[in-house]
Amino acid sequence: MRKPLSIAYIIRDPLPPARADVLTLFGEEMPRYGVHSEIVGQAGGDGKNRDGAAPWAAGGMHAVGSLRSRFASVLSPLWDLGGLLQARRRVRPDCIQVRDKIASGLLGRIAAALLRVPFVYWMSFPIVEGFEVRRDEIGKRGRGLAWFAHVLRARASRFVIYRLVLPGARHIFVQSEAMAAWLAAQGFDRARMTAVPMGVDAALFDRATVAPSDDQRLTGRRVIVYLGRIAQARRSDFLLDVVAELKRDIPGVLLVIAGDAASSDEMAWMRAEIARRNIDDHVLLTGWLSQRAALGYAVRAEVGLSPIPRGNLFDVSSPTKLVEYLALGIPSVANDIPDQQLVIEQSGAGLCVPMEAVPFALAVRRLLDEPALSEKLAQCGPVYVRSHRTYAILGRIVAETYTKILPERN
Repeated sequence: MRKPLSIAYIIRDPLPPARADVLTLFGEEMPRYGVHSEIVGQAGGDGKNRDGAAPWAAGGMHAVGSLRSRFASVLSPLWDLGGLLQARRRVRPDCIQVRDKIASGLLGRIAAALLRVPFVYWMSFPIVEGFEVRRDEIGKRGRGLAWFAHVLRARASRFVIYRLVLPGARHIFVQSEAMAAWLAAQGFDRARMTAVPMGVDAALFDRATVAPSDDQRLTGRRVIVYLGRIAQARRSDFLLDVVAELKRDIPGVLLVIAGDAASSDEMAWMRAEIARRNIDDHVLLTGWLSQRAALGYAVRAEVGLSPIPRGNLFDVSSPTKLVEYLALGIPSVANDIPDQQLVIEQSGAGLCVPMEAVPFALAVRRLLDEPALSEKLAQCGPVYVRSHRTYAILGRIVAETYTKILPERN
């Protein structure tokens, strides 16, 4: 019988983890296949879990340092090294895996070589390209010291990740088939990649278990919903353009944005954009909600919206919200980034249009005006998700990959 595997896993997100592709995939699904993990990273800044003693049923958790520190970007590789040493004292890893970190990716590769275990990289976002977008944004405001610092960071990061880290990875997990094709075009072997798109916890996103919100502001309205964070970088004001189009013919339309912004400035910007369009009566900003509360609003909606800006950063992404809508049986309108287009085509549970206000509004209106079509799409969603995008299914794919790339321990 194959003995359990232990993965030392350095992640970029704060500890304890909240993302489903860490919390559910590695916290719940991987142990079913005998794959345990020692999670390494920084605390989320709430003062908890900094001593590495936080419970992690799938193995161990080692939070060294805090993401709230002003020196976090500089010190996190050293903190991660300290976390790796803690993890090594607990159990010898069968591989070292790094997610979305560059300097720590290089340290992880070196540590794996010293321990003589495989090195694996998990890319859920094109971090280097994100640095380059930030560099260009700053450059538009003037090429000062800040711009020069971002130029150096982007160049150094590109060299490290594409010349030193990824070439030394035995395997690369990527966010989508589009990301795999993108990396393959840069010269990386497609056979060394496995696409693991975002999924859902089937039990959590079972509509029968979700209590609809009793918010009276939804009563008598044609509710459409957006689950997610407000951000200028994600062009969240596009949602407002869609509502402005819809309200001309559907005066009862109400957009519920069930989510918060990363900062008070971002939320203030969104409120100002709502006021500028004179659609205060047609948009409900809930602010932060627990997941169960957010789902309560979602199941009161007739249509789910998932607009994701096109471009290098998001074209290779795998958005969660569309899959969540489908799991809940909410007919949806999404734009044509590759993963969303694939999901819509395979599931038949929504409409896919360009991210332009008029086509988006027309698609939403069609679903609001044609109940038979909406009901047909709503029935397709849960069936597709249960067959393709639950973490139970994705977990099996990841576990099978580990059995192929990691050495046998008979």
